[in-house]
Amino acid sequence: MDSIIFLILRQMRAPLLLLSTVYAIATLGLTLIPGMDDKGQIWYMDFFHAFYFVTFMGTTIGFGEIPYPFTDAQRMWALIFIYITVATWIYTIGALIRLWQNETLQKALAENRFQRQVRQISDPFFVVCGYGDTGSRLVKSLRKRLIRASVLDLKQDRIDALMLAEHPLFLPGLQADASTPRNLVLAGIMHPLCKSVVALTDDNAVNLHIAITVKVLNPETKVICRADSHEIEANMASFGTDAIIDPFDCFAKDLGLAVDYPYQYMLSDWFRNESGDTLAPVMQLPKGRWILCGFGRFGRAIHRELLAAGMTVQVIEPNKTLANLPMNAVIGEGTEAVTLNKADISQAVGIIAGADDDSNNLSIIVTAKELNPDLFVIARQNQQSNSRLFSHSGAQLVMEVSDVLATKIRTLLTNPLVDDFLSLARAHDDSWAQNLTERIRKISPLVFPEVWECVIAADSAHAVSDALTQGTDVRVEHLTHDHHDRDVSLPVLALLHSNAQGTFCMPSGHTSLAVNDRLLFAGSAASRAQMQWNLQNEVALGYLLTGTSLPQTWLGRWLQRSNS
Repeated sequence: MDSIIFLILRQMRAPLLLLSTVYAIATLGLTLIPGMDDKGQIWYMDFFHAFYFVTFMGTTIGFGEIPYPFTDAQRMWALIFIYITVATWIYTIGALIRLWQNETLQKALAENRFQRQVRQISDPFFVVCGYGDTGSRLVKSLRKRLIRASVLDLKQDRIDALMLAEHPLFLPGLQADASTPRNLVLAGIMHPLCKSVVALTDDNAVNLHIAITVKVLNPETKVICRADSHEIEANMASFGTDAIIDPFDCFAKDLGLAVDYPYQYMLSDWFRNESGDTLAPVMQLPKGRWILCGFGRFGRAIHRELLAAGMTVQVIEPNKTLANLPMNAVIGEGTEAVTLNKADISQAVGIIAGADDDSNNLSIIVTAKELNPDLFVIARQNQQSNSRLFSHSGAQLVMEVSDVLATKIRTLLTNPLVDDFLSLARAHDDSWAQNLTERIRKISPLVFPEVWECVIAADSAHAVSDALTQGTDVRVEHLTHDHHDRDVSLPVLALLHSNAQGTFCMPSGHTSLAVNDRLLFAGSAASRAQMQWNLQNEVALGYLLTGTSLPQTWLGRWLQRSNS
């Protein structure tokens, strides 16, 4: 605020001094020039009336309320200063307009407003650096869950889009360089309620600098970074970045999973979707010869995973000087029939359009389907705005970079146990995954159910925490039954149990709980609400534990304890 005031005073110094001087001279002159009263006697105007007259004269609102008519000398003085004050006001107003248009002032005002809004946040929040396709997807998802965030982006039009977005929650945003420590501090990285910083800019160097800045200034704050190269990943990991996400590696690993473990792939796909999304059917990649168009970062990741899965991969790449290009690679874009025929597309079971240009990828799909209609098509989508085109392209699987990143990060921010669960799930065979998918469909046949975490603590599970403190044995089954009828199980699946001894997948109902244990559940919204009642309400939990309904009031419970 001090800098804003200083800037205003510096810019308006000359106009204000000139205006003050003109008013002072005009006022002083009117007090010194003799006038005449209604009796013909000499009369001098006092300072108050002189300043009053000069004020409405200078603002051109007219004349009036002066006790006596002016003499010619007074009229001449007023005549001169009418033009001088009007000209001075024009100059001053022009200076005010220039000041308001001053980029430095506008930036200072925006920073001050942004800082004030961040300071007023009273709930846990995240700092999102970069509001492009990925950042906007992530922020939209957080807003739907009523989770707060502050946003930094280098482009003003993106911040304008953030402000104009119709969402149930206002989020502060600032057009600023997120790699500058001062701007990160303004965004709230030192705020006690800041839970994590997410670096999602298109520049690896900027993301790296954000991670370093946060870890230096506030080491306890979690940092999640986007990275597009293994070298950057290694650099970020060296100083403790909590999560580093390469969208190409993420997609490629899931794709490799779909070859031999289709139900594991389906689980991974489901659990990274939003609650209420349609449950996708099982997908298994056909085995055989695949054609890969594009051998950049995305292409190399796909190539590595398909080879590991035992596939034959024919690469098409326009840059013949590219490092690590396979010896049998066909040189070309893959958009032309002649190039695809050289790659023997008639014998292929699938094709991957992996160029960094959406137009080329769409062209590859159309040409390839004409030559071999039975192809399984995987496409890389680079721009979110082209979603409709790719949805009608005939591709069975579309990889959109922003979607992969936003989904992965949203999971880490809102349900971090989901990643632990999926990691442990991959240790099981595909029949185990198939059984789990069938159990999920039983509790929610058409759409993906809600997934939530539960922490056994005084603030989030008051009744359970108190019971455990008193030595009562509370088990998972006590949380997953109906508090109206303890013999009825809620449509809920216990997916994960994490405690001091480790993290365990699919805990049984007989698993005993302890304070600070963390659990992951899947079920309907109604089941979640009922479980919350079991966690927090002593009467409900008491019935589930003993089968006996406790009195509803504290007086009744006190009398019951006294009698016992």
